[in-house]
Amino acid sequence: MTNYRIVNGRKFIWDGKTYDSKEAVEQAVSRYQSEGFETEIVEEEGKFLAYTRRAVKAVVAQPG
Repeated sequence: MTNYRIVNGRKFIWDGKTYDSKEAVEQAVSRYQSEGFETEIVEEEGKFLAYTRRAVKAVVAQPG
């Protein structure tokens, strides 16, 4: 299991959890999507992993 994956040139970060069923990972992914994340599900060694990413919408410049 890797902490990140590159999918179509974009970096997705693993949420750090392993899910025993596809239904469980789909629930987690649904929650992430409702919070504005892009998601990918990967099955590895009989477990399911959720990878997420969120594009930066605005950069706030700090003085100094």
